[in-house]
Amino acid sequence: MSILIIGGDNISHISSMLKDLGAKSINHWDARKKSSAPRKKVPSSTDCIVMLTSFLNHNTMLKYKNEAKKKNIPFVCAKRSISCVYSEYIKIMGISNCQDCYTNCEMKK
Repeated sequence: MSILIIGGDNISHISSMLKDLGAKSINHWDARKKSSAPRKKVPSSTDCIVMLTSFLNHNTMLKYKNEAKKKNIPFVCAKRSISCVYSEYIKIMGISNCQDCYTNCEMKK
């Protein structure tokens, strides 16, 4: 699974949590520059978009939300905290229990 994270600066904790949940590759756009972020196209290999809403303007969020809907890509909006991203991600991706997770973590053993 390939995930695109838009927003935030230091996302190392969020990236490692998403890798634990089955992400194979993670792309990150910090979207700090208002002029550059809305011009980028979502890569065709993207399976999910995670939008960290703390540092983004509404136009950027709206653009990528609409693009995700057109391409039928799951879209997760969350604040920058790892617990918020985790709870929204499992809700959107339909992970209801540990058996639905994609990895072999310690909880499955």
